[in-house]
Amino acid sequence: MKIKNMVQNLTFKMLLSGGVTFFICAGLWATFNVVYLQEFILRSIKSDIITLSDTVLLGLDCATLHDFEEDIKQIIAFSPHKNIKAIRLLDKKGRIAYSSKSEEVGTVMANSAESCRKCHDQNPPPTTLSQEDRSRVLQSKDAIIVGTVTPIPNREGCYDQSCHAHSKDEQLLGILDMEVSTEIKGTVLREFEQANMLISFLVFLATFLVLFLNYHILIFKPIRRLIQATKDICAGGNYSDISIRQADEIGVLAESYNDMCRKVAEKETLLVAQREEYRNLFQNVPCLLSVVDRNYNVIRHNTKYEDHFGGNIQGRRCYEINKGLTERCPVCPVEKTFLYDSPHVSEEFGLSKEGKTIHWIVYTAPVKDTEGNTVAAMEMMLDITARKELEFKLAASELFYHSIFEAIPSALFVLNTANLSIMNCNDAVLRMYGYKPEELLNKPFTSLFKEDEREYWTRNLRTTHEINQTSQITKDGRSIFVSMRISLSTFETYEVLIVSCSDITKRLEAEQQFIHASKMTTLGEMATGVAHELNQPLTILKSISGFLARKVGKGHYIDSEMLEEISQSISTHVDRAGKIISHMREFGRKSELKTMPVQINDVIRRGFEFFSQQLNVRNISVEWRLQEDLPLIIAEPNRLEQVIINLLINARDAIEERWNGKEVKNGEKTITIETESSGAFVTTRICDTGFGVPSNMSEKIFEPFFTTKDVGKGTGLGLSISYGIIQDYNGTITAENRETSGACFTITFPVADEKNCLWMDDRCVCSRADFDGRETNQKEDKPEERNKEDHA
Repeated sequence: MKIKNMVQNLTFKMLLSGGVTFFICAGLWATFNVVYLQEFILRSIKSDIITLSDTVLLGLDCATLHDFEEDIKQIIAFSPHKNIKAIRLLDKKGRIAYSSKSEEVGTVMANSAESCRKCHDQNPPPTTLSQEDRSRVLQSKDAIIVGTVTPIPNREGCYDQSCHAHSKDEQLLGILDMEVSTEIKGTVLREFEQANMLISFLVFLATFLVLFLNYHILIFKPIRRLIQATKDICAGGNYSDISIRQADEIGVLAESYNDMCRKVAEKETLLVAQREEYRNLFQNVPCLLSVVDRNYNVIRHNTKYEDHFGGNIQGRRCYEINKGLTERCPVCPVEKTFLYDSPHVSEEFGLSKEGKTIHWIVYTAPVKDTEGNTVAAMEMMLDITARKELEFKLAASELFYHSIFEAIPSALFVLNTANLSIMNCNDAVLRMYGYKPEELLNKPFTSLFKEDEREYWTRNLRTTHEINQTSQITKDGRSIFVSMRISLSTFETYEVLIVSCSDITKRLEAEQQFIHASKMTTLGEMATGVAHELNQPLTILKSISGFLARKVGKGHYIDSEMLEEISQSISTHVDRAGKIISHMREFGRKSELKTMPVQINDVIRRGFEFFSQQLNVRNISVEWRLQEDLPLIIAEPNRLEQVIINLLINARDAIEERWNGKEVKNGEKTITIETESSGAFVTTRICDTGFGVPSNMSEKIFEPFFTTKDVGKGTGLGLSISYGIIQDYNGTITAENRETSGACFTITFPVADEKNCLWMDDRCVCSRADFDGRETNQKEDKPEERNKEDHA
């Protein structure tokens, strides 16, 4: 047991790992030193033996050159150093000619011998070798033998003497072979190895002891104090700070331990407070809370639960307490919680103590033990009786408002503001458009417009609250006129447009009949003036025809210049009469309902031209104040001309009523016509010098059948019709009295722009040139239709 504890001890593990690591490092270092010294000594011996060999070869050079055989033998046999084991001199055939070992003289060394292999492995053998190639190492019983071979090359002193038998072509004359023992240096190496190992062991032992003391004092003792303090806290002891005065990780660990213990104590205090708080919350939560075990027994409950079901709860089953049943509920959320191990929600109802029906939402959630097994279920019951009553009322209210929505005689649409798709519509769309409501759902509302006007109305539906008049297409392809009221509302989380559409086709037809009747009345009133206008060109034509008849009857010659002048005069007056008749015919024709860009100055001049004779015969002068280059407005020219003529008729009658039978000075019977533009509006004023509008009637004069004229002198429809026409084109008309005398009617229209232009023939008509070109093309391209209208 003690050995096991020691093995598990942190200090032992650190010493063992550090000692083993340092021991291996020290061993490797000592081995490296010995191996390096061995290599160094071996290289030194090789260098020394090569130097010695070169020295011997120099001594032999003179003896061999003069063929002093005794000198050669003495040099070979001389061994001044006990480490020189052998000196051999071989001829070029490998025979040992001289040797320090006499028994070797005369023997031949094979090419595969250790001393010969370096050269004879190459073909041809080289005359010189490197230091490494010249050396060899032989192992003997006592020491390492290092041998070296030195080639004796053929040189000029050898082959140019007559006493020598060597030719100039021979490169090698022989080999000098020497062997040297390393016994002395080996002894030095062994002594170095022993000293090196001893030093390494002493360094290892000293380091190990220092590590042990450091580990024990700086690590082991503080850790033991920390462990003991931790065990004391786990055993329920009081916390006390540990004082370890070390400026290292152990000191930081001790300080962290002290901080941790302080925070744990604080957390424990907070946890106790929170536990008490949660217990109070469980008891005081404003709903019925209970904990049910797997046998459906109520094992815990809150105060609200006990107050609601009484005090006899403990040990009873939940279905007995909640509903007074003897068996489990057919649909039980507690059972589902146990079965699926997950929360469940259900809605249930029962009777209160007073016998009133009450409704609950029941939430159940699993209660798990420390091992994660569900051992009980928490049941929370929320009283939703008031909400259920509101739901019943809401359902009845929705049914009521849905009935109103369906019963409204106008077609109602609920549109998505993003794409103007139809989200809902009432049954009136079937009567008005021929579509069943389900046929229009999710379709774009603009599909009910004409194809060339859809882009225009897509822009305007989002920016306006009221559309007085527009045309739409029914399911069977009929074109109807509708007025729209648009309001922005919010449905759930997004905005919608509520559009109410009323069919005004019959109303417009009736208005057109009223306007046409008014035109006929106006034409009847102006018959005298028109007759006078026609009488002038007819009188001139009659005079010309009489003149020609007299000339022809008397046989007088008429020259060509006079005939040309007469023909031009006839043509001019015929054109004048035709223009008057064409204007009457166009004015008397029913107006179209389609609008276009209009220059209001042209409409005023055209209407005045038709009405001017009425003013001339009554000596009423006209003062013109027209601003040139007015912006265009959107209207229908024929209907707008009717408005101008109605206002001129009213101005004429007002002047006649005031100045009838009185002496009139110059300028007292005057009508002023003025136009101007200001920003986005064009304004027209028609003022007279009559009595003016009575102050108490300024708001009634535009009502239908209201007139200030005597009985039989007015229908009361002129200003009412004018008011309706102006409103159709988004304009306004007001009446006020002038400072001097008379009334002034002011008409204001918005300037035509890219947004309120209408599309015609796949193009937007936005300029006077476009309108003039279209009007001219209609008159020139369809004369037969004009003739048909004239005959009608």
